[in-house]
Amino acid sequence: MAHGRSASTYRIDPFDLRLFAAIAGGGSITAGAREIHLSLAAASTRLQGLEHAIGAPLLQRSKRGVTLTDAGRTMLEHAGRLQRDMEALHADMAGHAHGIRSTVRVICNTAAMAEYLPPLIGPFLVQHPDLDLDLRELDSQDVLFAMRREQADIGIVADYVNTDGLSIHPFKDDPLVALSPAAGRRVRRRGLAFAELLDHSFVGLSTESGLSRFLQKQALNFGRGLHHRVRVQTLDAVIDLVGDGVGVAVVPLATARRLATENVCVQALTDAWAKRRLLLCTSEEPPKNAGALALFRHLAGPDNKVVT
Repeated sequence: MAHGRSASTYRIDPFDLRLFAAIAGGGSITAGAREIHLSLAAASTRLQGLEHAIGAPLLQRSKRGVTLTDAGRTMLEHAGRLQRDMEALHADMAGHAHGIRSTVRVICNTAAMAEYLPPLIGPFLVQHPDLDLDLRELDSQDVLFAMRREQADIGIVADYVNTDGLSIHPFKDDPLVALSPAAGRRVRRRGLAFAELLDHSFVGLSTESGLSRFLQKQALNFGRGLHHRVRVQTLDAVIDLVGDGVGVAVVPLATARRLATENVCVQALTDAWAKRRLLLCTSEEPPKNAGALALFRHLAGPDNKVVT
C-alpha cells in the first residue's frame, strides 16, 4: 500500500468511520462534520488521516461537494455494517441493564410506517417484553440501499424496486389513490393518470418523507415538478387539507378508506406503479437474530410464502 503501510500496521478508528459515512451521506465534508458536531478543520484532518492510513483516496473533492472513489464505496459498505454492529452492541448492552435482551431494527416506506405497522407492533411488543423496536422511515430505494449494507434486520419496500440479493415475502397490497376536493362525492367510477394531477397544487408530506420523494420522482418522469401549497407531518393532516379545498394529494388506499370524508373525492390511479404491493425484505432467510425472526414471522403471517 502507499506510504509504506500494510493492512496489518494500522487500525481504523470507529469515529473516523462514522465521520466518513456522514460525509458520504451529506455530500460534503462540511455536512458530515456538522452532523457529528465536529469542526470543519478537525473533520478534514481526520479524513486525511484515514486516507493516509489505508493508502488510497476515499473521496473526489470539488466545489460542488464530494463523490466516492472506488475505495470510498468499498469503505462505505464496510462502514455501514460495522456501525450497525456497534449500534447493536450498545443497544443490547443497554438493554441488559434494563432487563431487555435485544433491539430489532426495521426500516420501511411511508405507507408501512403510517398505516400498516402501528396496529401490528403493539401486540408483538406486548408478547415480547424482552425486545425493543427501532423504526425508521425511508424511501423504498433507500431502504434497499440500507438493507444491502446490513443496517437493519427487516426492510419494507414497495414492489417497484429491484430486490435482487435479498429474501422477500409479501406483506400488504398497497395501491395509491388520488385525492381531490369534492362536495358531497367521495368516489368517482373512473380512474385517472398521475399526469392529470400535475397541473394542480398538491398537499403533501415533508420533503424527507419516502412517499414525497417517490412522487417527485414520478413527476420528473414527465419533465415536471410538484407544486406544493403546503407540506404537513401526517397523512391525517393531508386528507383534512384536501377536504378543505387546499389542493390534491396521493396517499395509500388504506389511508383514504380510513380517513376520507364526504369532502374528499378518492380516485384510483391508472399508472402501473400505483398498483403496488409492499414486501418484507431480509438479508438472510430466515433471519439469524432471534428477535428479528420473531418479528418477521409476526409480520409475514403463517400463510405467506417466499417470493423468489
